[in-house]
Amino acid sequence: MEEKELGKILIIDDDEDVLLAAKLLLKKHAKEVIIEKNPKKIPFLLNNDTYDVILLDMNFSKDITSGKEGFYWLEQIKEKDPNAVVILITAFGDVEMAVRALKVGATDFVLKPWQNEKLVATISSASRLKQSYNKVEQLSTAKKSLEEEISQSFKDIIGESQPMQDVFNLIDKVAKTDANVLILGENGTGKELVARALHARSLRQEEVFVSVDMGAITETLFESELFGHKKGAFTDAKEDRAGRFEVANNGTLFLDEIGNLSLPLQAKLLAALQNREIRRIGSNKTVNIDIRLICATNMPVYEMVSDNSFRQDLLYRINTVEIKLPALRERRDDIPLLVDHFVKIYSKKYRKPIQRVSANALKKLKAYQWPGNIRELQHVVERSVIMSDGDVLDEHNFLLSSQATSDEPILGEDVFNLDEVEKQVVQKAINKHSGNISKAAKELGLTRAALYRRLEKHGL
Repeated sequence: MEEKELGKILIIDDDEDVLLAAKLLLKKHAKEVIIEKNPKKIPFLLNNDTYDVILLDMNFSKDITSGKEGFYWLEQIKEKDPNAVVILITAFGDVEMAVRALKVGATDFVLKPWQNEKLVATISSASRLKQSYNKVEQLSTAKKSLEEEISQSFKDIIGESQPMQDVFNLIDKVAKTDANVLILGENGTGKELVARALHARSLRQEEVFVSVDMGAITETLFESELFGHKKGAFTDAKEDRAGRFEVANNGTLFLDEIGNLSLPLQAKLLAALQNREIRRIGSNKTVNIDIRLICATNMPVYEMVSDNSFRQDLLYRINTVEIKLPALRERRDDIPLLVDHFVKIYSKKYRKPIQRVSANALKKLKAYQWPGNIRELQHVVERSVIMSDGDVLDEHNFLLSSQATSDEPILGEDVFNLDEVEKQVVQKAINKHSGNISKAAKELGLTRAALYRRLEKHGL
């Protein structure tokens, strides 16, 4: 047997000679051996640590031969941790007691005095069983994540415009590396689709992709969701649970809306990323993690760093490479492709004989500002298909918010000079916010200083 093949072993017996003999034997093979005389300390021991194998005496001083105390503590251990691997030991064992012990959850049964080689072999087998339990738990959670991923629609990114070609080129360059990626973009621009595309083209593509909406996680559940917990760690912790970091091990972890995290949670996340290890709530045991990290946000993180609402060291950690997704109004040439894609999907779903979308309808859709981006377009098309009566969707089928419809010329249709396009965009932002530089800069995704430079450049 290789040195230190076994994990952490807990031995509970009221006979000090037995405890010392077992520890002397097993410490050559185990990473750690903990011994305890008093079985009443079992709840404390289980609350504060995890063990690969527990050796439990059947008979303590109150009841020397019946094994009742052993069975009682076995039940307590299994209630606390259903996956606990427990080997019962006794000097008065028989077949009937052995069968009963196995029925109530014991993994094996050994007699005192034991044969050293046989005891080590029994514990080795039990330790492998514990490892398989841990693997099953991780795979079970990973399976749920995979099922959620498979059930999601519209995983393909659609676009032929130049802004999207730039995004595709960047994805191809970055995907095969393990570099941390930060995806920036407005709500509804498809940030998660880009994250999935990076994973699908990465060296970890055969492993799990785990997505976490950081904006939906409360302060109190943050550590439980990301790092996991042990049964009994808090009121609702009814069973052991692997956190998202643990589930994503060897795969890709996607943290969406990371800009919504409070500073204390940012610190906890940074510590996990720096140390590449996590610890479940209620456990003293650390778990090493190997993940490819992708983050996304619609928040102005650089401005947040300036006003101390986002940690600069965390930003450096997560943005080895940045991918900026264009808003739908910045890639209007892709609107017909997207409309066609969604029409096909919803015509089939709702069994509607839609054949095409009229030119007037497409013109109307291209003139719209799309504050909700692709997600809004998807909902608009779905509603139009549902309400349609014929086989052609015309402009009257698409109900759009009048506030977001522009009668001004669409940038990019008649103007191709980049300086002129920039000048018009800056002028529109200034007009929209009645000359308020701070608001206009925020709208443009610029700092006040950067906006002032552009105003001077274009003589505005």
